[in-house]
Amino acid sequence: MKVKTILVSQPEPKIENSPYFDLQEKQKVKIDFRPFIHVEGVDAKEIRLQKVDLKNYTAIILTSRNAVDHFFRVAEEMRFKVPDTMKYFCQSEAVAYYLQKYVVYRKRKIYVGKRTFSDLSPLIKKYKGEKFLLPTTDKLKPEVPETLNALNVEWKEAIFYKTVISDLSDLANVYYDILVFFSPSGIESLFHNFPDFKQNDTRIAVFGNTTIKAVEERGLRVDIAAPTPETPSMTMALEKYIKDTNKKK
Repeated sequence: MKVKTILVSQPEPKIENSPYFDLQEKQKVKIDFRPFIHVEGVDAKEIRLQKVDLKNYTAIILTSRNAVDHFFRVAEEMRFKVPDTMKYFCQSEAVAYYLQKYVVYRKRKIYVGKRTFSDLSPLIKKYKGEKFLLPTTDKLKPEVPETLNALNVEWKEAIFYKTVISDLSDLANVYYDILVFFSPSGIESLFHNFPDFKQNDTRIAVFGNTTIKAVEERGLRVDIAAPTPETPSMTMALEKYIKDTNKKK
């Protein structure tokens, strides 16, 4: 069956030159975007119940842009003036760059990993004397606490924001040729909203091994998977599949 419509379970890209828009134009398909999950902040009162006092920490570990936003939101709610001496350990360049929204970028106080959390280990180890706070989500990957515990540093995890299932009831009678997922939470949302979901001719595209596992555990079929050496991005994987499928008679 030819591909004409795609639903991506994420917000619509804000940049004009997104590869999704190129894909839509080049392959003459309709792509809709709809976040299957969204993030909600935890209020300062709930964070205090987690026994968190921001003035007790000298370094913040930031794994995502959400972590950045919610740390500074909570600091404001708690009327805590973040000192200029605060050190920031960012999981990636993208997170470090986003941090500039809130702080003047001084390289001596911002330490950047390459991509994965374990890439941050040598930097955190170098500053073992700091007291680290990890503002995070309720869906924290187990490798994060495992890595920090192995480093024998003083650190605390605090839930500053939660991943919440979005209401998709308006999509009940809408059909798409391909559904695109990037996390197990997206699959959880699909079945929360549509407990009787049957895949039938719908193709499912997934990014990452944990998402593949979540799809298969639900008895669904993975039709398109990324990243692979040939298709390192989701848009490349979709384009290859659409080209192969739509040229068939």
